[in-house]
Formats: sequence, C-alpha cells, structure tokens
Amino acid sequence: MDTLPVTEARMQAEIEALRAQHPETQDLYREVCVLLFFSYGLTPTANKLYQLVRRGSMSAPAEALARFWETLREKSRVRIEHPDLPQQLQGAAGEMVSALWQQAQAAAQDSLVQLRDEARAAVMAAEGLAQSAGARADAAEAALGTARDELRATGEKLTELQSELARAQGEVTAQQRQVDAAAVQRQELQAALNAAQESFTRELEQQRAAARVAEERHAGEMKRVLLDVDRERGNAGKLQKEVEQMRRETAGQAEAQRRELLARQQQLDALRQRNGELEGRAAELLGQRDLQARELDSMRQRMVAAAPRRASSARTAQRSPAKKASKPAP
Repeated sequence: MDTLPVTEARMQAEIEALRAQHPETQDLYREVCVLLFFSYGLTPTANKLYQLVRRGSMSAPAEALARFWETLREKSRVRIEHPDLPQQLQGAAGEMVSALWQQAQAAAQDSLVQLRDEARAAVMAAEGLAQSAGARADAAEAALGTARDELRATGEKLTELQSELARAQGEVTAQQRQVDAAAVQRQELQAALNAAQESFTRELEQQRAAARVAEERHAGEMKRVLLDVDRERGNAGKLQKEVEQMRRETAGQAEAQRRELLARQQQLDALRQRNGELEGRAAELLGQRDLQARELDSMRQRMVAAAPRRASSARTAQRSPAKKASKPAP
C-alpha cells in the first residue's frame, strides 16, 4: 500500500529516531518491521526495509524480516498450562485465547484502517489547501514577475528620460550661450548704432550751421541787391521828374531840349538797363538760394538714409579687427 507524503515524512522521522537508539543493523531492521506492521499497518518487505534503512547488505533486511515473522508466529500461539486441566482442554483453551487475540488484532486493524482513511482524507484536504496555496503562490509569483518586468521597463524608461533630460539640459545650456552671445552682439551693435547716431547728429548740426551761415550770407547779399534796386529806382524816378520838369520849362527850346532829352533818355535807358540787370541778379540770387535750400534738404535726406548703412559699416569695422585677431598667423 502506498503511503502519503505526510505519513512518509513522519515514518522517516521515527526511523531516524530508531537509528539513533539501535546501532546494531539487525536490531534496527527488527524495530523498523515492528514500526511498519503495528504502527502503520504495512506489511514489511525486504526491499521496503532496505529503502527505509539502507544499512548493510540486502541479506540483512531479509534475515531480520524472517526473524520478525517467526517471532510473531510464536507469540500468536497461546498455551494454557494448568496441572488440573486435561490436555485436550488446555489445547482448546489455547486456541480460544488465540482466536480472541486474533479478533482483537482484527478489530484493532479495522480501527487502524479507519483512522488511516480519516488521516488520508485530512491529508487530501491539506493537499488541496496546499495546492490552492501553491496556485496562489504561482499567481503571486507570476504577478511578481510581471511587476518585476514592469519595474525593469520603468527603470529603462526612467534611464531614457534621464538621458533625454540631460540632452535637453545640454541644448538649453547651448541655447543660453547663444542667447548670451546674441545679447553681447546686440550690445555691440547698439553701441555702434549709438556712435553712428552721434556722428550723424554732429554732421547734421554742422550742415545746419553751414546752411544757416549760407542763408545769412544770401540774405545779406539779397538785402544789398534790394537796396541797390530801390536806390536805382529812386534815381530813375528822380531823373524822370527832372525830365518832365525840363519838358515843361523848355517847351520852346525843342531842338536843344530834344538833344538833351535824348541824352537824358539814353541815360534813363541805361539806368533802366542797370535796373533790369540788378533785378536779374536779384532773381538769380533768389534762384541760387532756392537751389541751395533744395540741396540742403537733399543732403539731409541722404544723411538720414545713410544712417543704417553707416551703422552697418561700423559693425563691419568692429568685426573686422576681431576676425583679423582670431585669424591664425601664417
């Protein structure tokens, strides 16, 4: 009959205890036979004994088993010895006692079988619980494996994110350096623009001063010309009055007066011509003043338009020394 794992373990523990109590091989095999037959209800065999004890040769368990059966048969014969009983009664009494002993053994064996069945049921229930626990343990192990895989994947993802973060930080640092360089360049350009603006302002003030001087000079010349024209006009009017007066006074002296009048008329024409020339000069001066005013406005427009190009030229001039300084010597 096959035994259950729990029974096997308990049996092996008891055999180990007997091994410590009986150092002799035959005594140990005899006690193991008693243990199997009376405690567990198992019929001992030589192979079973050797598998459990593993001491000596194969003949040792066979010899111990033969002695066990012989001892058991001797003990199963009950003899009733009494001097008052006849021989036949003694034998019958012995057989009766032997039968009673066998019945008691059978009853004990049945009780042992029942206990074994109950123990087997309990063990099967325990095995069911153990299997359920094993299934739960397997499920827990599978969940643990899944969690480990997820943790490993999370760790890898974290490593990737850390790498991406480091790369992003490097990019941010590089961009910050570019921003700083751009800020420095902007300051340099602003300084160059300010310098160009100051230079343009100085040149514009110089041009304005020159224009004011030119306007003042032309205004003076124009004033002088106008005074000359007014003076000549006054002279011409005076001569005209004198001519008229002479005409009235010398009405009788026609020929002499005519010649004198002719001379005066010629003088008057010359004055008129001079007056025309002065008026032409005045118009020419006015034209020159207007032309200079237009040229001044054009110069102002060109200076305003040239301001960005001057700022660019100033930046180029500032960069050129830096490039020449950074260029390696041949």
